[in-house]
Amino acid sequence: MSSDTILALAAQVGKALQDKGLILTTAESCTGGGVAQAITEIAGSSDWFDCGFVTYSNASKTEMLDVSAALMAQMGSVSEEVAGAMATGALGASNAHIALSTTGIAGPTGAVPGKPVGTVCFGWANADSVHTERLVFAGDRKAVREQSVIHVLQGLLRFIN
Repeated sequence: MSSDTILALAAQVGKALQDKGLILTTAESCTGGGVAQAITEIAGSSDWFDCGFVTYSNASKTEMLDVSAALMAQMGSVSEEVAGAMATGALGASNAHIALSTTGIAGPTGAVPGKPVGTVCFGWANADSVHTERLVFAGDRKAVREQSVIHVLQGLLRFIN
């Protein structure tokens, strides 16, 4: 999995968004803005990308994305429920039509019972629906983050179509 793969996916996402007349926003935790960086590598992305939120702390998820502190306390910040709330919150805090989100444990520390290192939850949302997934990736911190960027972009392509 290389940066070439990520850039090719970002270009595909851009074309799909343009074809549908959609504007994207991102809400990232474990990927640290990696998705937004990949997207803005594509010339012309200002036509289909509004903004990105890097909400690494729980407080920033609440303040910037309106994710309920009670939800994070109940489900954990690495949960499908929080990923969905992040994506929905990003829609509400932006001028976008569609949103994606990532929240996870990239490692090497941070594992909790039932959520090993490599656990990442994803969200995709538009005005009509929210879709979430939970995966566990293998590898070191860099590998988990790269796989997460690739997966969330692939998922966005499926969600758009």
